[in-house]
Amino acid sequence: MSTTEEKPVPDGVKKPKDDSIEIYTENLNLWYGKTHSLIDIEISIKKHKVTALIGPSGCGKSTLLRCFNRMNDIILGCRVEGKIFFQGKDINTTKCDVVMLRKEIGMVFQKPNPFLKSVYENVAYGPRVHGIRDKCRLDAIVEKSIKGAALWEEAHERLNDSALGLSGGQQQRLCIARAIAVEPSVILMDEPCSALDPIATTKIEDLINELKKKYTVIIVTHNMQQAARVSDYTGFMYLGKLIEFGKTKVMFEKPKEELTENYITGRFG
Repeated sequence: MSTTEEKPVPDGVKKPKDDSIEIYTENLNLWYGKTHSLIDIEISIKKHKVTALIGPSGCGKSTLLRCFNRMNDIILGCRVEGKIFFQGKDINTTKCDVVMLRKEIGMVFQKPNPFLKSVYENVAYGPRVHGIRDKCRLDAIVEKSIKGAALWEEAHERLNDSALGLSGGQQQRLCIARAIAVEPSVILMDEPCSALDPIATTKIEDLINELKKKYTVIIVTHNMQQAARVSDYTGFMYLGKLIEFGKTKVMFEKPKEELTENYITGRFG
């Protein structure tokens, strides 16, 4: 019998068994009022990979995505139970600094939502909020972030122009630049291409493949072809449950669950 005792783990901290895991959940449940919208979700998100969440409208994809940086906190009547660990710390506790959490886990929404400011000020906004005031440092961050969002060639001569003058696809890449300007670990994307044309969509998809070299990316998409193109892992959700989760190639070629196969092949319903 071993006499070695494990050292006590600080409250709210739990190291994942696999060091490649960035985020994972345990028995995650969420209610909007009396509606049980997420049911016993257990999912592990790997670092520097793209994870796609697919499923029919209303299945809980976006709700789960918003759990990862506690955006559901702002919804009246929302109640969350269970645990979400990010870098080993449970974010569903009162000890969690939500402002810092959202710095570490940025978000890009369905429709481009640039601020009513210049291109430059959109990207500099986050670093300023977090205390950076030096002009040279801000200039460097803005340039690096816009280049990181594959927008520099199109926007470097328009930095002082209104962000609203950019095209829809450019605005979405600007929103990505704004998200990465504060150096997050994770980028959440809620159907980032649904309002874009095919050419702009291709640019965003190419960008996602570049972003995963530095960031962990989680994307909600209604487009299964897009999930197949850009993601390394895919989760299929239905009626608030995670039906199946695994490597994208395996899931699309040989899903384990009949419900998953029916959805992927268009025999759903």
